[in-house]
Amino acid sequence: MYIKEEHSDMNIGISPQDEIRQLEHQLETQRDERQRLILLDRLSYHYSFTNLTGAQSLLAEQQRLLRHYDFPDLLLNYHRYSAFVHNQLYQFAEAAQGYRKVIELVEERGDVQQQASAYIQYAGILINENQMDLAVDYLDKSRKLLKFFPDQRLDAWIKCREGYIDLHYANYSNAIEAFLEASNQIQGLEAELQFMDYYFLTLIQSGLGKVFERNNEWEKSVRAYLKVVNMCEKLGMNSRLSWHYLNVGSGFMALNDEESAERYFRKAINTENDISRLARASAYANLGYIKFQKKQYDQSLDLYDKAESLFKEVKADDYYNFSNIERWRAHLYLELGETDEAMDHFVEAYNHAKKVEDYKQISGIYRDIASFHADIGDYKSAYEYQVLHDRFAERYIEQVNSRKLMELEIKYEAEQKKRETELLQLKATRLQLKALRAQMNPHFMYNALNAIQHYITSNEIKNAAKYLAKFAQLMRQSLEYSELEIISLEKEIEFLKDYLTINQKLRFEDLLDFEIEVDDEIEDDILGVPTMIVQPYVENAIEHGLRSRKNGHILISFSMIDDHTILCVVEDNGIGREAARRLQENDPSIQEHKSRGTSITEKRLKLLHQSKGAGVFVKTLDLKDPITGTGKGTRVEIKIPIVEIQIK
Repeated sequence: MYIKEEHSDMNIGISPQDEIRQLEHQLETQRDERQRLILLDRLSYHYSFTNLTGAQSLLAEQQRLLRHYDFPDLLLNYHRYSAFVHNQLYQFAEAAQGYRKVIELVEERGDVQQQASAYIQYAGILINENQMDLAVDYLDKSRKLLKFFPDQRLDAWIKCREGYIDLHYANYSNAIEAFLEASNQIQGLEAELQFMDYYFLTLIQSGLGKVFERNNEWEKSVRAYLKVVNMCEKLGMNSRLSWHYLNVGSGFMALNDEESAERYFRKAINTENDISRLARASAYANLGYIKFQKKQYDQSLDLYDKAESLFKEVKADDYYNFSNIERWRAHLYLELGETDEAMDHFVEAYNHAKKVEDYKQISGIYRDIASFHADIGDYKSAYEYQVLHDRFAERYIEQVNSRKLMELEIKYEAEQKKRETELLQLKATRLQLKALRAQMNPHFMYNALNAIQHYITSNEIKNAAKYLAKFAQLMRQSLEYSELEIISLEKEIEFLKDYLTINQKLRFEDLLDFEIEVDDEIEDDILGVPTMIVQPYVENAIEHGLRSRKNGHILISFSMIDDHTILCVVEDNGIGREAARRLQENDPSIQEHKSRGTSITEKRLKLLHQSKGAGVFVKTLDLKDPITGTGKGTRVEIKIPIVEIQIK
């Protein structure tokens, strides 16, 4: 069957070759080192997709110059391009190290898009290294950033990576959906597509080709791979072209179109600027098999030898491919009538397959030997080898079933984890609503309204209007936030300020002061926290520690523990827990408020931290005079999980 080698219907509206030639010319004549750095930066970007050897040379000069000049943006780009080039050269450990450096830089001074992009690229390395759980974590981090600052391009890149994770776990329907959505989003971008966009489009089509290949839909597979080849040839993206040609050739081979298969295998072998010896080795081996089918035995053996040599250079223990080549050699010698030589190669094929427990290959080898004995009339030997074939075929079926069971277990565990997280979030939301109903101490509301009434009756209309407006705003915020599970830290702090101001002015008549400190590294406008999570501890400090004092002080501070957790400290100069406990014995309302306030909040925190695997999340410390030992306040340390901000 012949597949039409159609051109991609995507419009590639750029001419990178012309831009590259212009940059190369400018670089040749530029002597100023600062200007060279700028040109090197631009040209390295192009070369990282089109000329890996040239990219390595340019990056080496960039590294040397950046030691003498302080260009933070160019330094970031240097690490980005260097990591990408290492990835294209299959140097995954170096690429991972490079992207970790990129992440360090963008988390220090980069914007949201730069951070999300770095996480997405690093996730690609983790997928190559089979670290799927960690890859998912970094994709989740990028999604959280983009929740607040949506970006269609980066969202498509994430979907592409997620498609490959689904492909790894054999979730083919999910993989296809992710790849198609990613493709549509990239091609729907209003801005002109960048090299990296086309790179992701090649990944998307390659992923689709692999899905179709695994489902034996060879015509669809070849069409997808041809789209990849078309894009790479038009843009000069040669770094993975050998693999793309190999994939097309293998598809045509499965469709029995040997002429087209041979053409693409030769392209895979002869592609320049692609160092993939493994792709070339596979192309040599497949081409050798085609020559065998055409009875061109000398050429076939020569191609097998070249394939085996390259496989050994890449991986000395690549027993899977060694076994295939030996088996194909055995068939060739059988055709030549050299049965002893053929049996020697069957034995070698068996020995290689046995080392990797390739029961499918072993059963196939025994079937081939059984067929040979049957053809020459040695039915006893044919029967014995057929029995061995059946035995290993059964073991192969068991192996496949075991692998499928493991895949199902992984899928089940992932789905179970997702459901558990959703249930925890649901329970947290229910607890939050319960907590919000008990949030405002009735004594606080009564005293505030009573103070406002006093202003009115004293004809202090200005103060009455001012604090009535503040009180109304606080009540409105409380009701408004009851519909949200998450708000920004900035809004949480605003709520605390309003709450404390009303206490300060209306309840304590300026005999209470407070401070709220936020660490400089916290971006409180984009970090999400559980709604009104701190207020119960502030209220607890007022009710139990400061109510009987005339010079009360509360200090609230926020600082980062790590990327996922904020430390909030609520510290007061009150009477301390021991004295407060004695008061509670004589005032049951205080005890009741305590159980309805902080206890419910701690349940919320426990659920939220449980979904993130955290440990202790609230610590209460007694502050005492070092000489007398009497209580002089309380310090509460609260670990608040950073969560996604819900966008309406």
